[in-house]
Amino acid sequence: MIKRQLNSVAFYLLVISIVVVAVFPFYYSVITSFKTGTDLFSVDYFPKHFDLRNYRDVLNNDNFLRSILNSVFIASTTVVCALFLAVTASYALARVRFKGRGLLLMTILAVSMFPQIAVLAGLFEMVRFLGIYNSPWAMILSYTIFTLPFTVWVLTTFMRDLPVEIEEAAIVDGATPWVIITQVFLPLLWPALVTTGLLAFIGAWNEFLFALTFTASETMRTVPVAIAMLSGASDHEIPWGTIMAASVVVTVPLIILVLIFQRKIVAGLTAGGVKG
Repeated sequence: MIKRQLNSVAFYLLVISIVVVAVFPFYYSVITSFKTGTDLFSVDYFPKHFDLRNYRDVLNNDNFLRSILNSVFIASTTVVCALFLAVTASYALARVRFKGRGLLLMTILAVSMFPQIAVLAGLFEMVRFLGIYNSPWAMILSYTIFTLPFTVWVLTTFMRDLPVEIEEAAIVDGATPWVIITQVFLPLLWPALVTTGLLAFIGAWNEFLFALTFTASETMRTVPVAIAMLSGASDHEIPWGTIMAASVVVTVPLIILVLIFQRKIVAGLTAGGVKG
């Protein structure tokens, strides 16, 4: 009994430690976002006062608001493109029997192992060739390429576990493959779609390297680049308070989305993990 209680206490202490380590950076960002002047350089773990000046500066910055709209458009379009391609590809990989199907799936997953910097030069040349440099479509193309491997893998695993009888009944009724995908499988794929879609959205929302490389004007910047480019009253001043306020503004919506869809996220990530 005592050993079991000690194990339980140790487990909860470990969980609390992990939560504190994970949450503390964001918590400290929130505290710092309410500081101004010399208070920014004082270490305080509890807020002493709430000054909304940094948030007013961020929300009154037209370039930053435009960057938020750019990020919303780019991330949303990336999700739509990635899910459309992934659903059709996963149907072929999960339901259509052809030689080399397993090797193809492993190759798709292996693509995600390449770091961004390794393919940056090639993507840059492709973007220039297509004439989409300094446009949202440059980021949408690159984000979709890097999002597809994980999306295809999860949806293929999920679709492979769906009963074959459902598809056979639809075929007997005269349904085409497109009807089977859109009207039979899609309603059953919601947990996996929510999971992959949300993770793709977060990845596109937070991406920095491609957004910095493929944009040249302020009007085309996304949120991470806009935050990095925030400047103070002089060239030598780093506006930490404004940067923290901007970080909080763009992070809170993601936290709310994750909290809303947390159950479907867990269901989608564990799809295919249990048989029977």
